[in-house]
Amino acid sequence: MLPKNLRHVPEGYFTTRWGLPEYTDWIDESMSWKDTCSIGDWSFLWERRFRGPDALKLLSDVSVNSFAKFDVLQSKHVTHCNADGMVIAEGILTRLAEEEFMLFGRGTFWVDYKLRHGKYDASSEADDWFNFQVAGPMALATVEKACGQSLRDVKFMHSGKIKIAGVDCLALRQGMSGEPGFELQGSTKQAREVYEAVVLAGQEFGIRKLGGRAVFINHLEACFPTIITDYLPAIFDEDMAEYQAEFRAAMPGFANTFNVAGSFESDDIRSWYRSPVELGWGKNIKLDHEFIGRAALERELAAPRRVMRTLVWNADDVVDVFASLFKKGAPYHFMEMPRDQRGFMYADKVLRDGREVGVATSRGYSYYFREMLSLSTIDVADAEIGTEVTVVWGNPGEPQKQIRATVARAPYKTDNRRADLTKLP
Repeated sequence: MLPKNLRHVPEGYFTTRWGLPEYTDWIDESMSWKDTCSIGDWSFLWERRFRGPDALKLLSDVSVNSFAKFDVLQSKHVTHCNADGMVIAEGILTRLAEEEFMLFGRGTFWVDYKLRHGKYDASSEADDWFNFQVAGPMALATVEKACGQSLRDVKFMHSGKIKIAGVDCLALRQGMSGEPGFELQGSTKQAREVYEAVVLAGQEFGIRKLGGRAVFINHLEACFPTIITDYLPAIFDEDMAEYQAEFRAAMPGFANTFNVAGSFESDDIRSWYRSPVELGWGKNIKLDHEFIGRAALERELAAPRRVMRTLVWNADDVVDVFASLFKKGAPYHFMEMPRDQRGFMYADKVLRDGREVGVATSRGYSYYFREMLSLSTIDVADAEIGTEVTVVWGNPGEPQKQIRATVARAPYKTDNRRADLTKLP
């Protein structure tokens, strides 16, 4: 059954998601990674260092990814699932040495838990790194100026070793914005020096600091589903009670509250879980090893039920939602611009000819496209590009608006992360 407190929000609890400020304005900031470059601070992510002869086996046992080829200074987007193939957490894993690995994200808690409750010749310890994402057409030029060396030979999802302001850093070529970019990582003790040096170097190239209102628009445009926003972690089942208790005790308040809203309804908490296939990560699932959830995911890969798409919401219907605020009577639920800032999982029903065919999440306004977009896990039979569907906007019991939408590709914005760096300015 759905825990009642998932739809109960304590009055005055939420401020701004992650507490990040707004620097110029969200429109200017959200255009930066397309036109020039942006710098975003993701140092709030959790990091944990795993070492030992069995560290790689541990990571393999709890991840859908293959580690048959995993070079030193290579990174992988790793996904951890329960026995039913539903996502518990995901994050970025980097191999620092033959028997040493750094994991970023909520998966640090799950992997450490499995280490402590398993028989592995390995150890783990919490670490504290800064993580600055520099992305956009001028990201390469900015980072090269800041470190004084060429990074054009760094392969995608690999790191180069650099110095910025005399500080040793890793420059991971990644790009959560869907544009060429680097994640600059190193000890938090020198974070300020590195950040200020990058901002100074980027002035020539039009760099913008990425604030809290714009920061997740890139996840929407580039299709990077996010925990709590697009799915709930699969930790609410009875067999996860011990882990959930440890997890909640270890998490700060802002990351320890799970609230769902929107028109989608179910009495089963698992209805808000998602598999890697539904989230668009099916290509990362490799059946060359045993891992938690393997059997379930093998069946799903053979016959996927739902896939990930972008929905483009009808502009006139969206305008009606805002117009209702200026009319007498109960208005439709407000659409925060550009996205909700409170950390809800807004899950809205997607209909086709009156049938429920999917769930829309991550609703947000893209100034770049001048469109209201959302991500959607949608039935395969209804996922063809160009299909017309309807999104039901508004919580149960409130006025609801049926918004026409069109199924589009995901990612919606062209993926430029693997651009040839030798051809960039």
